[in-house]
Amino acid sequence: MSLTNMIFVNLPVSDVAKATAFYESIGATKNPMFSDETASCIVLSDQIHAMLLSHEKFASFIPGRTIADAKSAVGMLICIAQDSKDAVNAVVDKAGAAGGSADATPSQDYGFMFSRSFADPDGHIWEVMWMDPAAAAAGPEAFAEAPAA
Repeated sequence: MSLTNMIFVNLPVSDVAKATAFYESIGATKNPMFSDETASCIVLSDQIHAMLLSHEKFASFIPGRTIADAKSAVGMLICIAQDSKDAVNAVVDKAGAAGGSADATPSQDYGFMFSRSFADPDGHIWEVMWMDPAAAAAGPEAFAEAPAA
């Protein structure tokens, strides 16, 4: 396994087991090799992993700084692509059913690009998007300028 270009998103969570169950319910898998009672490695794809860290463990990585309350402040938005609009809807709907908040930010539908979002139980916002492969190859400006069919 090459670690080149892999992304590990580190998220502070109030309850590692509860957060793990949430992410598993939306289709992610847990890598037990890098998980214990203070951390859970959640595999979102071959290249993208979320490290769910207890507040204590997360704090050890940021000495002298506080952990933001993701339910009241947003420090970043994480976006992950899907293969279709239906897949976007499925992930967000699963997140809502599993205890997250579906549509934590306004959905967007530009025809060539579609996105929705969810917040996990700790308030971390994930955007879930699909983009037409032709628009991705040509660039959104070229696609947006095309006459409507």
